[in-house]
Amino acid sequence: MSTNNIKVFCYYDEEKFFLTIIIWYNYFSYTAFKSLTIHIDREVETNSAPIIAALFVIATICQWIAWRVRVPAILFLLLSGMAIGPVFGGLEPDLILGDLLFPFISLSVAIILFEGSLTLNYKEIRFMQNVVRNILSIGMLSTWLIIAFASKFIFDLDWEISFLFGAIMVVTGPTVIAPIIKTVRPNASISNILKWESIVIDPIGASLAVLVYEFIVSGGGQKAIGHTMLTFGQILLVGFVIGCLAGYFFGLLLRYHYIPEFLHNITTLGLVFGTFTISNMLQHEAGLVTVTVFGIWLANMREVDLTRILEFKETLSTLLISLLFIILAARIDFDALKELGFGIILFLFVVQFLARPLSIMFSTIGSPLKWPERHFLAWVAPRGIVAATVAALFAFKLENYGHSNADILIPLTFIVIIGTVIIQSTTASFVARLLGVSEPEPDGIFIVGANPLSVQISIALKRLGLNVLVAGQSETDIQTLKQAGVNTFLGNPTSELANRYLHLGQYRTMLTLSQVPSMNTAASLHFRMEFERRNVYRIRERNELNQLKHIKDVEFGQRGQKLFPPEISYATLIGILINGGHIRTAQLTHSKSYQQLLETHDDKNIIPLFGIDPKNELHCLSCYQEITPTTGWNIIFTTHN
Repeated sequence: MSTNNIKVFCYYDEEKFFLTIIIWYNYFSYTAFKSLTIHIDREVETNSAPIIAALFVIATICQWIAWRVRVPAILFLLLSGMAIGPVFGGLEPDLILGDLLFPFISLSVAIILFEGSLTLNYKEIRFMQNVVRNILSIGMLSTWLIIAFASKFIFDLDWEISFLFGAIMVVTGPTVIAPIIKTVRPNASISNILKWESIVIDPIGASLAVLVYEFIVSGGGQKAIGHTMLTFGQILLVGFVIGCLAGYFFGLLLRYHYIPEFLHNITTLGLVFGTFTISNMLQHEAGLVTVTVFGIWLANMREVDLTRILEFKETLSTLLISLLFIILAARIDFDALKELGFGIILFLFVVQFLARPLSIMFSTIGSPLKWPERHFLAWVAPRGIVAATVAALFAFKLENYGHSNADILIPLTFIVIIGTVIIQSTTASFVARLLGVSEPEPDGIFIVGANPLSVQISIALKRLGLNVLVAGQSETDIQTLKQAGVNTFLGNPTSELANRYLHLGQYRTMLTLSQVPSMNTAASLHFRMEFERRNVYRIRERNELNQLKHIKDVEFGQRGQKLFPPEISYATLIGILINGGHIRTAQLTHSKSYQQLLETHDDKNIIPLFGIDPKNELHCLSCYQEITPTTGWNIIFTTHN
């Protein structure tokens, strides 16, 4: 399609959204993109729907690319935002959102912090709590001072702006840490420390920036110090009181089922917005403390099921993170970046190789962390959305006060965000492997149910070299598995005890083989987020065999994929074993194909159960997938006369 055609079509309202998709498809055509830009600039206030729709499309594409190449999505989101913003001029967030821009950013950050704090369980850091405490205190102060002095002497800023910028730069944030943890898979100690730091440091860093700001606008001196300390106390008081009250009473409502399940998510969202806004009205910037305390309280409250809330908030946070990074990157002023000069390279060196390593060195003195773990912690501290938001907020306020150098806060913050994200997201996997602190790719099999069927299947998988863990409540069967060298857990896999002691990081696939149907269903629902639904398999119940196909399709999303061909249930297989059948294995070779294996055992009514390919990956023979085993595969099957 020519550029002239695009210009003509852009004129008609009914074609605008369609053309937006075309322009995105022709992303690398600068002329075509510029043609759209001219039109948008004239009608941006009355026709922003196509641009907003395009943002969702771009965000989705960035997340998908990141998933495919196993690099944190933030890198692609930032590059896309800069491309469609300052490079091609196709997006101007201030014109599209207007006065709603900063409220949208603030409420989005509140949701992101709340979702992150819901995952903060005290049991995760019971052996590393001193390290986390030190990073949030000693480490934060050292980072603040080092960055403040560096910005003063490298860019010749005022002392007030230097200390404000240093306060902004102490934050990392779950928006940048979580994707790195997910991609790199460092060991549990590192993951938990980074997760706690990234979530808790955000409200602390924002509060520190508020204190410095209050000191600046108060004119300095003894009186300003008193005002600053009073502000700090008010932030903590308002944040902790409202956060604790909201967490406690909402937890009671969830525990005693006063809120119907279909309203859990919307009620949670309303409470997060409400408590965040009320806290900020009572004390400026206390809202971040409130939502963080609110989430931590809920996460550690007993007998409160947060599964559905976590699932909803995780999806919402992913969407908001994607949109926020694109929008904020689109606001970057390249001319302001050029004014920073080559000093930015020296400054990034200080941030990466001086401020963070010294912070971790001071914070881990006397800790049980090994040196490779400390080195990795010293390498990873990318800045994220909270740093960008706080910098934009205070730059705007100080410019209104007529303070010099305030305009440098935004470009300098984005340089640090872009620099740390690019450096650390692209090198973290290599550094983790070099230091030996990354977990291997999960390839194990977690089996729910200890019974004669699961015992024979588990032993067969173990003999083929697969990592197997069985959780069940039959002491006899668990003891049999232990003697065969299979990892076991005695107890209910969905219990609080299991949550505390079951470590499933090295397991990718879950098989529910319990003889109790309700246990299979409960386990499938309980673990579907941890394993992803496509890796959760549930054995059929006897009364499912005559169910209609469309009913099975509806249940698939909630209870996991069905194991084995449609006519095979738990009762079928256990009956075969009771009547003298066995679970067997056979390797396919050039002289023994899969078809020949079936024909050889035809008189014994062979039932293929699993296939293990040459990469030692398990393939379940369910009615939803078809496999064609070839040479080198191992087949697990049962035979009966």
